[in-house]
Parts: sequence; structure tokens; C-alpha cells
Amino acid sequence: VFESVVERLPNDAQAIVVLANAYWLTGRGPDAVGKLARRAMELDAENRGAWHLYALSESEPRARMERWREVTIRFPADQLARAALADNATSVAGAEHDPLALDLAVATYEGLLAETKNTDQRRALKDTLVTLRKWKL
Repeated sequence: VFESVVERLPNDAQAIVVLANAYWLTGRGPDAVGKLARRAMELDAENRGAWHLYALSESEPRARMERWREVTIRFPADQLARAALADNATSVAGAEHDPLALDLAVATYEGLLAETKNTDQRRALKDTLVTLRKWKL
């Protein structure tokens, strides 16, 4: 269904994002999703869904982290993107023993902590920061 909508509306960025999301959820793979996400971004550079799918579709961890950083620069108030950046930076820090990625993760989580009022989120962020600050790379 989504493919037929995009076929009829080839310049509708939101329709392309919906199709890319459907592809992601059904396991069509990062190449197909990334191609659609980039196409949607070209049509509408302010479509956050396109940017999220662009970041998600990167298979290599460090490059994925950098894509999430791009998203957070373009959309600084996007807490979901910032959480994804922090999570991906944590993964890179652990896998590659990269202190700069660890610093990025900590700083990003600290920024999220400073903004949230939700008790459960604050607790989770504080626990995460305690753990990350103990890491020795």
C-alpha cells in the first residue's frame, strides 16, 4: 500500500518516510531504508522522520553515531535523537575503547538529565551516568 502511495506521490517526503519506516519495521534492510530516507531528506530537509531513518539505517557503529550527531545539530530540541546519540556513543566507547565517544555520551546524557522533570527518566539517566563515569577506557 505504501509503495503505491509513493508511486503516485513521488515528491511527497512524508509518504516516502512512511514507506521507509514500513521497510524498517518489516526488515527490508538498511540499504533500502537509507535510500528512501535520503530521498525524503532531499525533498524536505526539515523532515525529522527522514533524518531519524537516515541515522538508523547506517550499519557501521561509528558512522551511525556521527549521523545521530548530525540529527542533533539540525534538531537540537529532539530528545529522542539526543538519546540515540548518547546510546550510540556509549556503544562506540565500549567497543572501541574511545574516551572521546564516552565524553560525548556523558555530556549528552547530562544535557538530557538537565531537561527532564520525569522522575523515572531522571533516575534512569542518573544511574546511566554513574555507570559511565566508572568506565576506564
